[in-house]
Amino acid sequence: MKGCSTVLRPDRIGDFVVDKDNSKLSVRDSIKRATLCLLVISLIIASDQLSKLWIRTHLALGESLPITDRLSLIHIRNTGSAFGLLANQTFLIIVISIAALVFILLFLRYLSPATTLSIISIGLIMGGAVGNLIDRLRFGSVTDFIYFRLWGNFHWPAFNIADASIVVGVFVLIYAFYRSGVFTRAYERNNKPQS
Repeated sequence: MKGCSTVLRPDRIGDFVVDKDNSKLSVRDSIKRATLCLLVISLIIASDQLSKLWIRTHLALGESLPITDRLSLIHIRNTGSAFGLLANQTFLIIVISIAALVFILLFLRYLSPATTLSIISIGLIMGGAVGNLIDRLRFGSVTDFIYFRLWGNFHWPAFNIADASIVVGVFVLIYAFYRSGVFTRAYERNNKPQS
């Protein structure tokens, strides 16, 4: 017994997560899901760290390498979070990043994703978060390098593979939840007439 605050959930039996058809997940299925998630996390971290290493070794800070008329690689040190928010608050950003990773791990423990799509999305989010966390712990900042000029003088703030991975992962997770009917069930549950 975990304690008084334990909530009985019809979708969990012991340590097994129950699918929609009320069948227990086998250990083999759990291992497959964990392997897929770890593979995505590893690929994102590796591609993120290798691309940042290339930028740091081949471009001086502030140097730009045009790829097309709208796309450039540029070596930027971001001491803030997304879009430069919380600039020079490295410790706070590290704490927030670690808290977010812990939340995602709890999410995996209690709301285990049941679809391949949701597992991939969690891997994208975690891989991106860890990729940027590595930079913050090693350098006190994150290396951003992908720079888009959209039209005229309007440009998108520079970002990196980890940032893109997090954003794509969040959108894929929302889509996976939408496809699974989570939002519809939550809406119906919250708008059920009181008896």
